[in-house]
Amino acid sequence: MTDQPHLEVIVRRARAADLPGLVASSAALFAEDAGTRDPGVDVDWPLRHGAERFAAGLDDPGLLLLVVEHGGEVVGHLSGTVADGSDKRPVKVATLVSLYVRPENRRTRTGARLVEAFVAWAKERGAEEAEVSAYAENPDAIRFYERHGFVARSLTLGLPL
Repeated sequence: MTDQPHLEVIVRRARAADLPGLVASSAALFAEDAGTRDPGVDVDWPLRHGAERFAAGLDDPGLLLLVVEHGGEVVGHLSGTVADGSDKRPVKVATLVSLYVRPENRRTRTGARLVEAFVAWAKERGAEEAEVSAYAENPDAIRFYERHGFVARSLTLGLPL
């Protein structure tokens, strides 16, 4: 690796040609994160539905799909949404839905670049807040998001029945 490995990757908007890479990146996220922490999640969902879901989102102005490209290959992604507030909570909120970078491309500021691009996009769309969720059993993800300014506001507790 070079002294500045983050310069070797490109963070950009996803295109139709990226769909297989987006599906693979999403499948890797499901396997690594939910697959080891939440037995109720269908880890094969991205393989069955990801291409259709990502394709539908490519032209959706309320959805951000970014890819991380390295050597002509998709090695990570970010998806995010912006939604208007409700009567109960009238705040326009950007939600970072998913973020994944392959292990060999981590610790290169690539994840930081994805979050920075997401925050800039959210601000352009008038979002007043940004939110993300992470598994309580994933302290690395929690620390990563906290380093980027996210703070814990709520905790969802689960009870397997």
